[in-house]
Amino acid sequence: MSDQVIETPADPVHAFIAQTVADHDVVLFMKGTPDAPRCGFSSLAVQILDHVGAPFVGVDVLQDEALRDGIKSFTDWPTIPQLYVKGEFVGGSDIVREMFQAGELTALMVEKGVPLGEE
Repeated sequence: MSDQVIETPADPVHAFIAQTVADHDVVLFMKGTPDAPRCGFSSLAVQILDHVGAPFVGVDVLQDEALRDGIKSFTDWPTIPQLYVKGEFVGGSDIVREMFQAGELTALMVEKGVPLGEE
């Protein structure tokens, strides 16, 4: 029976997160929505993604407590927002801000093949 644990996310929240990240090039798990962020860190991440012209999907973790907790355990990262690019966890708002200021965020998007400049 132990082989059920291998590779299959038993946690439906983790399965949802994995599927969302797989289905979209850029995903921001955030508090609120891109049009109405509900915390300053989420707002900052949205502004940066909008500035670089990265099309992204925002997932509001405040709509579901299990999702809010699950995203933290999925990456073992304690804060929200969390940015994923082409299935890869990038980081939270501090890392996104630092990468943006250094020109690394745009470079990452280009390297991963994310079409920039499309709203």
